[in-house]
Amino acid sequence: MEMTGTQLIPVPQAVVWEGLNDTETLKACVPGCESLEKVSDTEFKSLMTVAVGPVKAKFTGKLLLSDIEAPRTYRISFEGSGGAVGSAKGGAQVTLEAEGAGTRLNYTAKAQVGGKLAQIGSRLIDGVAKKMADDFFQRFNARLAAKAAVAVPQAAAAPAPAGSSRVVIWVFVALVILGGIAYWYLR
Repeated sequence: MEMTGTQLIPVPQAVVWEGLNDTETLKACVPGCESLEKVSDTEFKSLMTVAVGPVKAKFTGKLLLSDIEAPRTYRISFEGSGGAVGSAKGGAQVTLEAEGAGTRLNYTAKAQVGGKLAQIGSRLIDGVAKKMADDFFQRFNARLAAKAAVAVPQAAAAPAPAGSSRVVIWVFVALVILGGIAYWYLR
């Protein structure tokens, strides 16, 4: 499965970078994300629950970050397991660019699925992943716009510290892919 996209986020790049590095913001914006835990500067664990009617599946994930160029780009490798439902692994690249008063976010992700997940058609999985990405960005944009209305001068003057730059959009991409796959399978 491959997923590519671009978003124009209506806040400055420093605010987007900060939001992408805030685990609480990501948890609030990614549907079904229960936890996001920092293991090291470049490794994270996540837990996500997807519920469709009475059926629920928990997905555990491991994310490894590399090629970090704050506040512009990152690369991530991820793997996740949903137990009997199956597993997924892959990678992603995300780039942020200032555009006017906003920020253009470009992403490309590739994933391979195993187990029962491999029996699902890729076009169907792609559609669900795209919907989840759209839902994420709607929540993320609204949250950052509200925060930026109050804090733009501070965010522009003080970008996120380099040490906090480890949790970026990669978490979002990995969770959206895993969530999309789980959602489609459990439908």
